[in-house]
Amino acid sequence: MSAALCLLLGLTALMSPAAEALDNGLALTPTMGWLHWERFMCNVDCDKEPDTCISERLYMQMADVMAKEGWKEAGYEYVCIDDCWPSHQRDAQGRLQADPKRFPGGIKKLADYVHSKGLKLGIYADLGKNTCAGYPGSLGYYETDAQTFADWDVDLLKFDGCYMDWTLLGEGYMNMSKALNKTGKSILYSCEWPLYEWPFKQPNYTAIRETCNHWRNFADVYDSWSSVKSILEWTASHQDIIVPSAGPGGWNDPDMLVIGNFGLSHDQQESQMALWAIMAAPLLMSNDLRDICPRSKELLQNRHIIAISQDPLGKQGYRTAKVDSFEVWERPLSKNRLAVAVLNMQEIGGPRGFAIRTAPGWKICDPRCNVTQILPQYKEMGVQTPQSQMVLSVNPSGTALLTVTPISSDFKGRQKLHWQDTSVKRKHATIL
Repeated sequence: MSAALCLLLGLTALMSPAAEALDNGLALTPTMGWLHWERFMCNVDCDKEPDTCISERLYMQMADVMAKEGWKEAGYEYVCIDDCWPSHQRDAQGRLQADPKRFPGGIKKLADYVHSKGLKLGIYADLGKNTCAGYPGSLGYYETDAQTFADWDVDLLKFDGCYMDWTLLGEGYMNMSKALNKTGKSILYSCEWPLYEWPFKQPNYTAIRETCNHWRNFADVYDSWSSVKSILEWTASHQDIIVPSAGPGGWNDPDMLVIGNFGLSHDQQESQMALWAIMAAPLLMSNDLRDICPRSKELLQNRHIIAISQDPLGKQGYRTAKVDSFEVWERPLSKNRLAVAVLNMQEIGGPRGFAIRTAPGWKICDPRCNVTQILPQYKEMGVQTPQSQMVLSVNPSGTALLTVTPISSDFKGRQKLHWQDTSVKRKHATIL
């Protein structure tokens, strides 16, 4: 057995799903879309800040931009509401209702508008008696709220875990999952179950995967490099526990992409995009798509990175090495390929070189492989071998992202025969 095959079998064994996924046919690849929270938070003052407050206008404008400026075509399909959308009281029938001033048309009208753009609408609720921002929670109303969301034709529910006894988290999340399925409407279910359970005990990822389509594990992302680094470090330090749970239908969610905002340099934005793709993370942007710099837009819509994110094999990647202030993250892809991200954790000086043959997954290049660099710029690196002298130049806090395709000896022979055949045809055509 070749070293490359051994490596692939080992990776596959490590990352086989620990349980069956939630059986609702959704999130077969990581979810892509836009979510308001990190950028717009709980701004409800529409008199002073009409362009950035949590209102139907904000989501309609984001849907317009997503439909017109290539976001939908790139794969971003969900427009997601987070906290602070409801009225502070339920209606006479005990149902949640949107704030009448900020959502005068109601959620059903907003869903219809988003659907008219070829997109899907996500909404937010909470497992406990209140949402994190103090709006009505769903405790005691799981079936009522699930049916309300279905009646409104909502496509995704982000279900938070504030104001809830941690010992009841699992039961609550499972009950809402059952309530959503009972409606008969396909509603993608985004949970925060492990996030609220980790401070007390190791969560049961078998049960979580059977209950949710994706799940938050760690703290909220902030618009800062230190926040992104802390999420990466937590993920790597817990990867033996969380990676096996990921796969088609259920994903670990390291939180939103903050690309296009204020806190990250362009190299750091590239690092977040690359590592979120390696981690098979939902790609939920939180930014202002109405006013985003072209370079950030190009990065978020990079089809080569998105292809890694959405790879049909559905295996989450993980950190395979730390050496000389570099981190190597690798993700197995379909067709026996491998994605490799090399992150330069040094934040002083200039670009540094990394010898790619030292990456653990480079064994896949025995006897040969074809290498494509995707970040920091697209470049075909050609055929390489286990002894490759290729050195990647990686900026401080930046990432080099590659895809590696093994070339077997048998394939090399077929490739040579094909080349000879086409050469003969060309020569014959020239004589004629």
